[in-house]
Amino acid sequence: MKNLFSVEGKVVVMTGACGILGSTIVKHFAEQGAKVVMLDLERTREIAEKLIAEIEAEGGEACFFPTNVLDKAILEENYTQIMEKYGTIDVLLNAAGGNMPKATVQPDQTIFDLDIDAVKFCTELNLYGTILPTMVFTKAMVEKKEGSIINFASESALRPLTRVAGYGVAKAAVVNWTKYLCAELATKFGSGLRVNAIAPGFLLTNQNRTLLTNPDGSLTPRSHTILGHTPFGRFLEPEELVGTLQWLASDASKAVTGTVAVVDGGFDAFSI
Repeated sequence: MKNLFSVEGKVVVMTGACGILGSTIVKHFAEQGAKVVMLDLERTREIAEKLIAEIEAEGGEACFFPTNVLDKAILEENYTQIMEKYGTIDVLLNAAGGNMPKATVQPDQTIFDLDIDAVKFCTELNLYGTILPTMVFTKAMVEKKEGSIINFASESALRPLTRVAGYGVAKAAVVNWTKYLCAELATKFGSGLRVNAIAPGFLLTNQNRTLLTNPDGSLTPRSHTILGHTPFGRFLEPEELVGTLQWLASDASKAVTGTVAVVDGGFDAFSI
């Protein structure tokens, strides 16, 4: 009997592949038999090489190409490298993105203190850093009329969160792009092309650790607020995202497109 959830043999390309989330996701897909292409900044090469060694030691397959998701010429070069190595792309995970302090409004600030240049960069990184890779790598999917694109949204895309002004706006735009693109690709190139997004809840990452924990490791007041609005009562673990991602990457979700899969321990559903 066919395993609908299988990703064995699929070529999975992931931007932002060398962070805490990316590393976990890359290792999972490799363990499941996918051929994983890691794309990230040149400065992450050492992390990537360590990941590749771990994956290959377990019998998996992965490679790394340095990139810049805001530079189409570099992305085009990556596309050529991938096609020369594998000849196709089956799954695109658009995980590159992030927040920055100056694009936020701190408790002792108001909207008038917002750094608009930081907001612009945050928007470009998260939105254009999703659109540009899609424009480049989807060409392989269009040629064979099949492929799955998975964008990384955020809890802040579903409801406005205090402080994260620029990031929330950018991720909300990623959700809108996801819904737009699903129709654009399916109507013009066939129902084999699917576009979905995942909206993770709150996890402890290198990016938000100083916001959510004190130097001694204890939780900050913001963490207590978050957990007080999360029915699970805890932060998520990166491993808890991979099942949903594999479902969206596999034939098990063959008729699913234009959706946002929320994986948040109940945060978005909870109210008082």
